[in-house]
Amino acid sequence: MELSEQLSSVPGILRPFKAFITEMGLAEGAQIVYYGCPGTCTPFVELLAFAIRDLPLSQVFVPYVDELGARKLRMVTEVGMQVSAEPATVNPAVTVLMGGLSMPNVPVSRDQVLTTVGAHQSSALVGVCFMKMFEKMGWLESFDFDLIIDATIEPVNIWK
Repeated sequence: MELSEQLSSVPGILRPFKAFITEMGLAEGAQIVYYGCPGTCTPFVELLAFAIRDLPLSQVFVPYVDELGARKLRMVTEVGMQVSAEPATVNPAVTVLMGGLSMPNVPVSRDQVLTTVGAHQSSALVGVCFMKMFEKMGWLESFDFDLIIDATIEPVNIWK
C-alpha cells in the first residue's frame, strides 16, 4: 500500500472515509462495524459515523473485540452520532479497526484482533490510527487493509 493523498485536520480524516464507503456502493442496511478501545477510540468512531450519517447504513461499535458487547450507533438530534445502549449483532460489510487497539497495554492482542477480523473475511478492512501506530506496532504486515487513514496530531498548544 502506498501513500495516495495527504490531507489535514478533522475533514482530512472524515472525507476520505466517507468517499471510500460511498464508492463501495453498499446495499441499504449494510453494516459498518468499528472495533476500538472504549473511551479513547469512541469519540473518533462517533466522528467517522457522523461523516456517513446520510448513507442508509447500519453502524455498530464493538469495545475491543468483544462482539457480545456490540452497540448500535444512533443519531441524537443536535448532538451527533452516539454509541447507544442498544445491543447489536455483528455482520460487517466494512470492518474498521481503530489504532488504539494496537497500542501497548491494551487488553487485546494482535492475534485476538486477527481472529476477529478473520471471522469476517468478506468484509472490507479499514484502519484509522494516529501517529503511525499501525506501522510502529507492525500491524501493516499482519492486516490486509483496503484503506488506512493515519492522522498526525501536531502541535498541541496549551495556554494558561
